[in-house]
Amino acid sequence: MKATIDAHVNTAGREGLTGTAPANVYGEAGEPEEITRPPDGRPRDQQPAWRRDFPIDYPQDHYVERRDFMKFMVLISAAFTAGQFWIVAENWLRRRRGQLALTRIASVDEVPVGGAVGFVYPGDHDDCLLIRPEQDVLVAYSQKCTHLSCAVLPQPEQGRIYCPCHEGVFDIATGRPLAGPAQRPLTRIVLQVRGRDIFASGIELRTV
Repeated sequence: MKATIDAHVNTAGREGLTGTAPANVYGEAGEPEEITRPPDGRPRDQQPAWRRDFPIDYPQDHYVERRDFMKFMVLISAAFTAGQFWIVAENWLRRRRGQLALTRIASVDEVPVGGAVGFVYPGDHDDCLLIRPEQDVLVAYSQKCTHLSCAVLPQPEQGRIYCPCHEGVFDIATGRPLAGPAQRPLTRIVLQVRGRDIFASGIELRTV
């Protein structure tokens, strides 16, 4: 006579046999880098009170650091991409609005070689700099640093424009960043010289 097979896995006679342990015996294994291991290896109930209050140890701590770093990098990349699209949109809108009005800045005689003159363009709150680094050279830029809009300072004797907020440096001839956190050139003001008068006739936003 054949014996009846006990199909249950949690009866006294079958408990502990290979392949018959109840499903609730084993817990779900965690990721290795998320498992907290006290440095001395002792069980949790033998750890000092401060470690029981703050159980996050080396593996979890570094896991959080890597995750936060990746979030930071994604946010920075998204912000940089959004900035590029903003510049393109500004140029497109400016072309749709037509040419900006011709605005007199100063006379050539009012800007000494190695000197600079401040002016506003195109709006009343858009501070700019007209610089004369050489006898026959005139350049003009927005006075707002492309990093965090701090006011930049002309230093023609050193061939540069300086941002004191974060030690930023821009080339006086091109407006491109040479040092510091800024990644984009200063906004260039398009100039026209008529007779002895210097006029602003437009602005040029650049990404490189």
